[in-house]
Amino acid sequence: MTAGLGCGELDRRSYFGISLFLREEGGFTTVSVAVSLLVSLCLVFGAATAGWVMARSNEAQVVADATAMAGSNVVAAYATVAQTLDACVLSMGITGVIVCGAGLVLSAVPGLSSAGLEVSEKGREILDSRREFARTAGEGLERLEGTLPLLIVANSAQCVAANATEHEVSYAGCAVPFPQESQSDFKLDADDVDASELEKASDRMREASDEAKKAKDVVDELVLEGWLADCADEPYCMRQRAQTLACLNENENPNYPTPESWNFGVPLLRARNYYAARLASEQPSGPGVEALTDSCARKAFYGYALEKVRSGHYTEHEDGTVDLDLPRLPKNTAEVRATTLYTDECWPCTNEKGGRTLHSSLSCPGAKGGSAGVASLCDEEAGAVGHCDVCQMDIGDLGKAPAASTSIENGFEHHWLRVCEAAEKFQGKRNELAKAEKKMRDIAEEGADAFDRAIDALSVARPRLCPPGAWGCVSVVVRASGKATPAQLAGALVKGSELPAGAATAAAVLAPDEATANNNILSRFFDGLGANGGIAGLPGMICDLWGRALVAYGSAYEEVSSAARDLFDSLDGVLGRTTASRLRERLSELVEKGGFAPSDLSLRKPVLINTKHVLRKAGYDDALKVREFVEAMPSSGTPAQMAEALGQKTKSELASRLEGQKLTLAELPIPGTNVSIPLTVDLGKLVGVL
Repeated sequence: MTAGLGCGELDRRSYFGISLFLREEGGFTTVSVAVSLLVSLCLVFGAATAGWVMARSNEAQVVADATAMAGSNVVAAYATVAQTLDACVLSMGITGVIVCGAGLVLSAVPGLSSAGLEVSEKGREILDSRREFARTAGEGLERLEGTLPLLIVANSAQCVAANATEHEVSYAGCAVPFPQESQSDFKLDADDVDASELEKASDRMREASDEAKKAKDVVDELVLEGWLADCADEPYCMRQRAQTLACLNENENPNYPTPESWNFGVPLLRARNYYAARLASEQPSGPGVEALTDSCARKAFYGYALEKVRSGHYTEHEDGTVDLDLPRLPKNTAEVRATTLYTDECWPCTNEKGGRTLHSSLSCPGAKGGSAGVASLCDEEAGAVGHCDVCQMDIGDLGKAPAASTSIENGFEHHWLRVCEAAEKFQGKRNELAKAEKKMRDIAEEGADAFDRAIDALSVARPRLCPPGAWGCVSVVVRASGKATPAQLAGALVKGSELPAGAATAAAVLAPDEATANNNILSRFFDGLGANGGIAGLPGMICDLWGRALVAYGSAYEEVSSAARDLFDSLDGVLGRTTASRLRERLSELVEKGGFAPSDLSLRKPVLINTKHVLRKAGYDDALKVREFVEAMPSSGTPAQMAEALGQKTKSELASRLEGQKLTLAELPIPGTNVSIPLTVDLGKLVGVL
């Protein structure tokens, strides 16, 4: 009977074999340590192998993501080109129309009609260039879009090939655009902008403006002549003589320092005040019958003159015409005979020895008899009444009153006659000017209406291009099996393995980057033109106007209104409150109210998206279509063959034709200059991989 084992003793029968790993006295044997090390090494190399396989398997998705974005990059480049061309067409149209409007404004400025016609012709040339540019650019876009599926496949296949080389893994695949065929309308501008109406209006305005200038030159000369006679002390004038001879105050005898502030109504009012004052203050200049007779003659003339100037008038009408009558006064005896001064019975008569006798006044010493009523100087000359030998009043005495002051420069009537002569010519010429100005206003209205129609044609909705890939690009990448475990991981401890076959899909779309007036495709484009010498240093407001319209379009398009107003306002120094000034304001308002439909000119960049969003927009079941793509993708072949396996017709025959070729989309004319810049895309570089 066994009593049992002592504490710490081993039952050799129960633990046979463990002694290889455990010592009797305790602890591990050398064999145990060696086995532990071997197991650890197997686990380490096994985990490394599994990690390598998992890492390489995941790289297929990374390659698929990069491939989808590479395909969308081609679409982004096309979108940049299309938007740039469309904006160039529109901004050239706006520039041409505004320049035509500026030509119309200048044609309405007397003396600048030739310059206005030249500017209008320049605007028409810009619109003609725009028309041709829109046509050729549309054709160029259509050709470029026809190659887009091929370019997408080529660029995405290049990305797959680059990743296969980098990762030393056999990858095959490409990106397929959706929609697969173009749905674009390549007519960049559906409405043609006709400048012929504006040009015809400018030509007619030039003729009317020339007529108005001729009339205005004469009118200005006559106004100057009248003003000089009335207000210019050289050393005498009506105002100076009225102040000296009649002692009129400033209110009765105002001064007008410039012809622009003066009109022919001013001397008429001055004459009324002058003759009223002279009539009221007339007294004989000395004793004696001769002084009495002269005074009576002057008083009679002043009364007649006051009556005549009071019957005169000066009226300015709203249409610019004038109605005036500045009556001439007799300047000698012969002319006095033709007035009522000769026929009016206003001279006192007395009964003398010789019969009824006419006197200058009853104060005449020769008037001794009784009063015999009044008679006219005409009656005296006809012998109906007698001639007083004392006062000797007759038509000659009355004729001396105006003759003396009319014939010399210090006479009031001398300058009044100058005013009347200018006024008589002024009325007809001013009315001719008003007629020409009305004609100009009518033409201006017609021109503004034509300008409005042109602006309306430019403010229609912009065309929407939908090229292949507009909805997104879906990539399919397959990995062939056969990639062996690196030699560093295979050996006696771990059996080598191969990377299994795999596949991955991805999708990318274009997302807009935030656009500002200083960061969009047009600012980049315009800056590039300047850097290449295309427009740098070119003078002139036309080029500046186009640059502002082009760069601002899409992000702050109200800049167009500002640019147009700046151009029109630059003409303000020569316009004044004329037809041209009013036309300028009208055209500025039309530009502001144009309601242009701006394009989204944000810089575009590809971003990854779930494939279902792209496939569902294209009308496919996303899961089923992805499976079809993966199953259809061959493990080798040309990119065109792989794309066709996915259902994408790439027109691979284009590759041979486009190899090393450059596609010139259009020649971009710089408005206001004779400079044009070719817009070229090197397609050979993109299709060389096929």
